[in-house]
Amino acid sequence: MAGIFSSIEVSGSGMSLQRRKMNVVSENIANAETTKTQEGGPYRRRRLEVSADDEKLPFQTVLESSRNGLLLTSKGHLPELPATSGNYETVAVAKGNEIQADENAYRLVYDPTHPDADAEGYVKMPDIELINEMVDMMSANRAYEANALSIAASKEMLKNALDI
Repeated sequence: MAGIFSSIEVSGSGMSLQRRKMNVVSENIANAETTKTQEGGPYRRRRLEVSADDEKLPFQTVLESSRNGLLLTSKGHLPELPATSGNYETVAVAKGNEIQADENAYRLVYDPTHPDADAEGYVKMPDIELINEMVDMMSANRAYEANALSIAASKEMLKNALDI
């Protein structure tokens, strides 16, 4: 049963991550024309830094404990087990500065009529490509849907196991 619950936990952390990605992309789209912020200067494109959560490794922990038991037998009986990969870890937003602002996050646009134009008529505009942001949004949406389907499949397997 623990395997089913850990798969739901992994998918749940994936859904939470994709929701946060969609929020960041939405903020970028909403501020694509913002030339002045509270910090001064144009809005800077944001992106979400993602890393594996080292504290939550249910699959890795179970696999390592199983491997230790197998290694106690004669080395001639079992081949060396391959190193484990981190493919089954939960994900988390990187600690510290989780949402990073782009360093090169503005472009110069010639518009002398704009109230924020400099002496030469150029305005610093956010360097946000709406097409790229929409692709990021669709990608996050599809990943969110895949995680939701994974949870539904896990719930169905748990239900079927209880019916046995």
